[in-house]
Amino acid sequence: MEVELILVKEQNGVQFTASALVTPTGQTHPSGEQRETWGKKIDFLLSVIGFAVDLANVWRFPYLCYKNGGGAFLVPYLLFMIIAGMPLFYMELALGQYNREGAAGVWKICPIFKGVGFTVILISLYVGFYYNVIIAWALFYLFSSFSGELPWVNCNNTWNSANCSDLNATLLNDSHKATPALEYFERGVLHLQDSGGIDDLGLPRWQLTSCLAVVIVVLYFSLWKGVKTSGKVVWITATMPYVVLTVLLLRGVTLPGAIDGIKAYLSVDFLRLCDAQVWIEAATQICFSLGVGFGVLIAFSSYNKFSNNCYRDAIITSSINSLTSFFSGFVIFSFLGYMSQKHNVALDKVATDGPGLVFIIYPEAIATLPGSSVWAVIFFIMLLTLGIDSAMGGMESVITGLIDEFKFLHRHRELFTLFIVVSTFLISLFCVTNGGIYVFTLLDHFAAGTSILFGVLIEAIGIAWFYGVDRFSDDIQEMIGQRPGLYWRLCWKFVSPCFLFATFNPPKYGSYYFPMWANMVGWCLSISSMIMVPLYAIYKFCSLPGSFCAVCLPENF
Repeated sequence: MEVELILVKEQNGVQFTASALVTPTGQTHPSGEQRETWGKKIDFLLSVIGFAVDLANVWRFPYLCYKNGGGAFLVPYLLFMIIAGMPLFYMELALGQYNREGAAGVWKICPIFKGVGFTVILISLYVGFYYNVIIAWALFYLFSSFSGELPWVNCNNTWNSANCSDLNATLLNDSHKATPALEYFERGVLHLQDSGGIDDLGLPRWQLTSCLAVVIVVLYFSLWKGVKTSGKVVWITATMPYVVLTVLLLRGVTLPGAIDGIKAYLSVDFLRLCDAQVWIEAATQICFSLGVGFGVLIAFSSYNKFSNNCYRDAIITSSINSLTSFFSGFVIFSFLGYMSQKHNVALDKVATDGPGLVFIIYPEAIATLPGSSVWAVIFFIMLLTLGIDSAMGGMESVITGLIDEFKFLHRHRELFTLFIVVSTFLISLFCVTNGGIYVFTLLDHFAAGTSILFGVLIEAIGIAWFYGVDRFSDDIQEMIGQRPGLYWRLCWKFVSPCFLFATFNPPKYGSYYFPMWANMVGWCLSISSMIMVPLYAIYKFCSLPGSFCAVCLPENF
């Protein structure tokens, strides 16, 4: 039996744990059920880091830090990280590892809450509809960077309007002018000028459609064999951003005005802590940046060995995620400081977040450097790697969650993976039309806003108050040999659920406000995932005999 186990590992890079095989003590689940595991521990860690560290770490956190008091913003950020972010992160890793199931299957511990598993699966699916489009944009920019002169340098292109003004002008002071970089993104890439709004989308652009197809193909061949393939891909996609960020920082700090930008990033204004909005934005950023509530952490950890130290993993990976956000701020603001000095305008005129930062402001800064094409290629390769492993995580959450729930799909993983990625591709085509940015904005606003906070709230309540913190702690002790301390148990039961709240602002893109019907469609999308919780609970009550307590007990209790 030992020889057979060694042969399987050497051929596939994956160990299979089952009662029929002789494995080291503590590496199999007490039930003896068979499940593949990561080939190496580092594959799992890189996958989690690669998923959690995404584009938002580059385009969201630095701007929030600058806008909300600089270094003072780190106070609420670190506080929420310690009392809510890490406990929820730890909870999801332990939940997946112990039960060895996807986001829906883990709720065999408390069947009435199984609907939240389908909620997070749907959220991950919805996010894939638009997140892959960002990667397609980055790929389009990468292809465009292989030229003697970057296409967003001047106003002599067919897509430019009369309002375009060359980079050398201090156009940031003139609201009626547009930079070549802005017009390249909105008119050259998106063709926004050919759309009158979300009710005038037009047909998909063949250039962006081709880029999106390449992204989908890469995702499929990264996921079709499960963790055997994705665990190898992340060796590149999870490490490359750190190499590129370091290279960009070394170049950025040598630019004139860079130090002023970094000083503005770190400037401390403790009076901003009196503003409740600062605390709200810190709490929201923690929830979204760590990636809790998407089912990805549960899916990834379900492929761990049963005795893996998930507590240590949670501390390491969540810390690396936050440190990466902080580090990327130095890179971003060194270039923003340079742009501020070059155009002789205040920093807040160039500081922004979201796609505008990485597809307009940053390319504009890169275009002014010697060897700009090389720097552009380096930058967009970083965006591609940041996006790919996060997209892989979201897709893996959907695939693992559903094939664990519907066992017959295990035998057809390759075909089911193809079905998921092709379906995602077809829906994403709405985002690469002339008015696709409006669909993108709507999905970005509603797919994982209120619904993700709702999902994590229900998840925390189900674990802490129904399954029980003590029972959950016993499960963790069975895996790693030590029981979670009082601090973690208190956070799970009282602090983390209170931290999850939502605020709502209507979506808009630039000066365009969405019509009422579009907002209603967005809310229907959001509700369609959240409604799975009460629907499944009602189904359980109607289909299972017994009292309320019987429906809440673990299936094997």
